Amino acid sequence: MFCNQCEQTAKGIACEVKGVCGKNAEVSALQDLVLCSVKELSVLANEAKEKGLELEKFNRFTIESIFTTLTNVNFDSNSLAKYVLDVQFLANELAQQIQKPVPEFFNKITQAKSTKELELLGEEFRLIIDENATEDIQSLQQILIYGIKGVAAYAYHAYVLGNEDERIYSFIHEALATINRDRSLAEWVELVLKCGEINLIAMEILDDANTKTYGHPVPTSVPLGQKKGKAILVSGHDLKDLFDLLKATEGKGINIYTHGEMLPAHGYPELKNFSHFYGHYGTAWQNQRKEFVDFPGPILMTTNCIQEPKDSYIDSIFTTGTVAWPGVTHVENGQFDKLIDKAQQMPGFEEDIDKGEVMTGFARNAVLSVADKIVEGVKQEKIKHFMLVGGCDGIKSDRNYYTELVDRSPKDTVILTLGCGKFRFFDHKIGEIDGIPRLLDIGQCNDAYSAVKIALALAEAFECGVNDLPLSLVLSWYEQKAVSILLTLLYLDIKDIRLGPSLPAFISEGVLNVLVENYGIKPISTVEEDLQTILG
Repeated sequence: MFCNQCEQTAKGIACEVKGVCGKNAEVSALQDLVLCSVKELSVLANEAKEKGLELEKFNRFTIESIFTTLTNVNFDSNSLAKYVLDVQFLANELAQQIQKPVPEFFNKITQAKSTKELELLGEEFRLIIDENATEDIQSLQQILIYGIKGVAAYAYHAYVLGNEDERIYSFIHEALATINRDRSLAEWVELVLKCGEINLIAMEILDDANTKTYGHPVPTSVPLGQKKGKAILVSGHDLKDLFDLLKATEGKGINIYTHGEMLPAHGYPELKNFSHFYGHYGTAWQNQRKEFVDFPGPILMTTNCIQEPKDSYIDSIFTTGTVAWPGVTHVENGQFDKLIDKAQQMPGFEEDIDKGEVMTGFARNAVLSVADKIVEGVKQEKIKHFMLVGGCDGIKSDRNYYTELVDRSPKDTVILTLGCGKFRFFDHKIGEIDGIPRLLDIGQCNDAYSAVKIALALAEAFECGVNDLPLSLVLSWYEQKAVSILLTLLYLDIKDIRLGPSLPAFISEGVLNVLVENYGIKPISTVEEDLQTILG
């Protein structure tokens, strides 16, 4: 195997024996085969589009299939093999419609008689980049692929709520179908930035889907303790799965708790309406193996974030949607009878325990509703700086940098945060500025569009560009959705972003030089040095 798509890749180069995320070489090969299959399907889809054929079914399956190849989503060989075969079936159907022969690639899949033989094919095809290209072009091709993975994830979240945009599908098909095309370095850079533009569209339609369906988030205090009674824990990102579960458990005496990036769900009015939607349990995704052990009810994993379950709770964890782990019970979206039955069988919490509260729900509408107060605070020099400290959390100890950065920031600094990176400091009490909390949780990584809109609105209020604002972006990254967000920020020409805890292994020295020279992107250093530079 060869996998360098996440921040924690082995030795900062690539995982070649077993993934740090827990995937084995067989799973890695099948994920590569899924992506190769979608690439070949995209070639047919481009031709079908030129002929004016309907591609709805093919488009939707494309983003779902790509989503399964993201870090911490699907670890089940049989599930991944089925995706390969389903893509092949769709390719055959599409080839017939456009009266073209099926690509030779799919004939090899037809000859495979078992999952093991498909794994061997995955090892043969592996990466879909041009191995004869220069190091810098290979780097840009990988950035594009990982950016597309992030786009597909956001587009899938939006699709399940009924929001789609043809521009997203067209870009994915065209980019994958031509990934080996001979382009100049400048043309590859342009295509990568185009991915950032398309990701902005994906985040916008996801924001629109979430807010139209569940209302605009409002500032909400969320209990961190527990309430006596039966309980179910929901982790991941998918708000629809959470809503469907809340509906299914109404009147059943089961309290619903969030974990990880589900925390911001408590700010949505249509979710807050459920009286049994109680509180938040635990912290970020990488701590689930120690936190899930003590949860006295079943756990539902939605979208990405799953780690290898311990034996002590493998019988009480469930997956849904694109998520899969071998030996773990998978339930179809919205079909939660088994999960509810398990909750009734398990003990639940034996008593009420108060562990304090945290605030969430400071998405764009909430922040912009007090924009005049924020602007006035800046003019009166009560607020001297804004820092967006957000992104992904992870295992490495040097991520404590983000905790120290927030804790040591001056009292006239407002901290905006989103993603699971906030769990390094989400429960820290750092005060207020004239009634405005200094720590504003914008939401999930899925809510990055809110952060963009807040920055653009502040720039408009101060009649300047975003890069002229007293605003610094200090981001942590882990997986491919973070890559697509970074590409969006670059597309918007936002400069001087600090990125950590380490730079992506797939960025070559030449490409890094382009990012440094054109955008001022830089790795984080020490808290002391960065605060001094940021605050002048």
